[in-house]
Amino acid sequence: MTDLRGLGTALITPFQADGSVDFEALKRLLDIQIAGKVDYIVVLGTTGEAVTLSISERLAVRSFILDYTAGKLPLVLGVGGNNTAAVCEQLRTDDLSGFAAILSVCPYYNKPSQEGLFRHFCAIAEASPIPVILYNVPGRTGVNLLPETVMRIYKAHPDKIVGVKEASGNLEQIKHLIALAKETQLLVISGDDGLTAAIMQAGGAGLISVLSNAYPVQARRLVYEADLHLQAELASLIGLLFKEGNPSGIKTVLAKQGVIQNVLRLPLVPNSSAVQDEIAVAIF
Repeated sequence: MTDLRGLGTALITPFQADGSVDFEALKRLLDIQIAGKVDYIVVLGTTGEAVTLSISERLAVRSFILDYTAGKLPLVLGVGGNNTAAVCEQLRTDDLSGFAAILSVCPYYNKPSQEGLFRHFCAIAEASPIPVILYNVPGRTGVNLLPETVMRIYKAHPDKIVGVKEASGNLEQIKHLIALAKETQLLVISGDDGLTAAIMQAGGAGLISVLSNAYPVQARRLVYEADLHLQAELASLIGLLFKEGNPSGIKTVLAKQGVIQNVLRLPLVPNSSAVQDEIAVAIF
């Protein structure tokens, strides 16, 4: 089983001006990740705008990344939703060879109870042929996966649940989860660039980062050095990345760096000109 400690990049999906997937830009982006020595890449997650891609486009992006990286680093695939049966069917029927794990977000919109979350993720663990990373991001899903529920899921399927991406923004909750997981193999992974140094100092296992799309070297320092001084230096830029939603901010940065075109798919749109101007001042 692949050890998914360290830095993972939540990869964006670049688009051409007509909205189609830009595979040349995707090559450039992958080269940045490999050169920056990220430990793994998360493919087709929230930051990758996966919900706006057709099934054929998702398959094309997956295949392209698998072929281009050619085993140079592990890949994690975003597979989630708020229809448990549909997610499980996808896991049973998709070819997941080449992927080290899936990242599965809490069901959104229908707001299940903690018992519902427990049963949902147990069903996913049973259906998935590869390891599972849970993803708690209540700001997007409307439901908070509590530490006790995480541990209950893990204890029910310790052979399948390898980690949790924690993006609740609640540092005390994350520290509590780290304490509960201390004597286990469960990885508590930061899902928040802005809290990473503090989470690593508390015993976190790594970061799944938006920032590292453009700045993998700096993101690695947050993970491996738990550098609170660097965290403070990056705070303004990180805040701007999420000021008008993700991945609008990081796409603005990458466009200004000449890596991609600044194109998103509706309902997401590029940053306002005012925020783009703020980002232009903050980038380095």
